[in-house]
Amino acid sequence: MARVEFDIDTPLSPERVVSALTNFSERRPEIWPGIHPSLYEVRHLGTTSADVKEGTKAPGMTVWAVEHYDWSVPGTVTWTVQESNFCTPGSSVSARIGPGMEGGSRIHITWNRTPVGFKARMMFVLIKLSGGKPVEASFRQGLDRMLESDR
Repeated sequence: MARVEFDIDTPLSPERVVSALTNFSERRPEIWPGIHPSLYEVRHLGTTSADVKEGTKAPGMTVWAVEHYDWSVPGTVTWTVQESNFCTPGSSVSARIGPGMEGGSRIHITWNRTPVGFKARMMFVLIKLSGGKPVEASFRQGLDRMLESDR
């Protein structure tokens, strides 16, 4: 299992961060750079949960997962793998969003995934050794896109 934790500070309010993480509109792939439009499918959307297929394409590799998103706990969004070609069911990511400085937010990310297959194992080793930098960079890009759209 590969587990990394890190914090991200953003000028976005906690409510705006939760809104970005739980935006399952057709705009989601525009906001989050790791989601390829052809691999995005909302299967169920409730008031505090969603089942969504998401994925990305990289050279020599397409990865996807059906995730169950839950935001029933205020200030926390957790997504858990139901089915995937790169990590085991039960693998998860959790974002705890709290107030930050000057009206912004501090987000604590816990990335907890178990790889499936050789390519995923190699990718997860790099993520683990880097302290989660690729995952953090993807989060930051999405948050930056939200900031840009707010302007």
